[in-house]
Amino acid sequence: MKQFDAIILGFGKGGKTLAAALAASGKKVALVERSKEMYGGTCINVGCIPSKSLVHSALSAKQHADAAFEEKAAAYRAAIAEKRRLTSMLRQKNYDKLASHPNTTVFDGTGSFVDAHTIKVAGAESEELLSAPQIFINTGSVSVVPKIEGIEGNRRVLFSDGMLDLDTLPRRLVIIGGGYIGLEFASIYANFGSAVTVVQDGADFVPREDRDVADELQAILEKKGVKFILNTAITRLENHESTAAVVYTKDGTEYTLSAEAILIATGRRPNTDELNLAAAGVATTPRGAVQVNEYLQSSAEHIYAMGDVAGGLQFTYISLDDSRIVKDHLAGGNRSTAARTNVPYSVFLDPPFSRVGLSETEARQAGYEIKVAKLPTAAVPKAQVLRKTEGFLKAIVDAKTDKILGATLICPESYEIINTVKLAMQMGADYTVLRDQIFTHPTMSEALNDLFSLI
Repeated sequence: MKQFDAIILGFGKGGKTLAAALAASGKKVALVERSKEMYGGTCINVGCIPSKSLVHSALSAKQHADAAFEEKAAAYRAAIAEKRRLTSMLRQKNYDKLASHPNTTVFDGTGSFVDAHTIKVAGAESEELLSAPQIFINTGSVSVVPKIEGIEGNRRVLFSDGMLDLDTLPRRLVIIGGGYIGLEFASIYANFGSAVTVVQDGADFVPREDRDVADELQAILEKKGVKFILNTAITRLENHESTAAVVYTKDGTEYTLSAEAILIATGRRPNTDELNLAAAGVATTPRGAVQVNEYLQSSAEHIYAMGDVAGGLQFTYISLDDSRIVKDHLAGGNRSTAARTNVPYSVFLDPPFSRVGLSETEARQAGYEIKVAKLPTAAVPKAQVLRKTEGFLKAIVDAKTDKILGATLICPESYEIINTVKLAMQMGADYTVLRDQIFTHPTMSEALNDLFSLI
């Protein structure tokens, strides 16, 4: 058995960041990763980085919308090649950074608990036992597989990681699930030139958002040619010689949709199935996540969990912040998840959609007396320069305190601007700070002047 000061399960953002910090402090660290294709974690390999690479390439491809499909397919193949180059480079950099450190050992294989301090690493050719006084879980999440007949063994049915590695541009793509991941893929593949249809079981499109926001997002995607079929029940998936088919019912009638590819985008769940957590006395939530306290300790105090596996928001930057909380707690600090508020998020549609804080609906339901400001993207000079005028910017302010309760931005560069709003909220600033701030011109950020002037 090999002894270490710390064992980290999973080479994700939280795990690799904590590993580097612990190793730098002189601790001997074992980092266990089951796949050599996942050094660096989900974001680098099958998540935000490769998808944003395709977002960028798709925007370029969009400029040639009138090209023959064969030309679009060639541009798509080049985009996939560039995505692979990028992810391979980043994966290697992440591996080298840790593997080259004398205090860090990377083990390839599936890690599982033998007891509260022992991990078995099952590799392709052998098994090893590792032991440490502290263990950290950062195994991420996996795609939810809905119970639909015909998913298993259908080579044209893909999940998000497989979609990111698809060599051939599908003429027709059906996306099952109207969540943010599915919408991002819908935007990407519509820009590349695929005919995209989104099939959703619920009647409300993106129900988490205000209805004016949902309607705008749907209209933007429909303008790209994306079709939406809502309030359906999927009966089965069929595997044909050159296509697959989605068979669904709507209003009592059965329909069939054929496509070269079907993307299952019905969400992700914590990746704990192979950890054998019970052997370590680690409790889980009803959704299978590691149950943690505000310091990210599990029911076994020496075992921590970070990122998606802990059941919180599924963002890379949350995993990073989790590593900071754990590092602080190990040093005797009091930083915790309880202080984490106003977490922004972005969906990289075309144009991108970003939000922080409460929506208008949520603010009213919480009993706030509010003021609402709404500015068309077309009113922003920089948007006119970019020739990207779809969407709007929306802000929610507490009428009694002048504090910003939330903002929703559907506009170019919203993923950057939202961080300025989040910072103002975090600092407890009145909305007038953004109304009167001096921004450079012409920029999208200066739209905040005009937006908050409407309060």
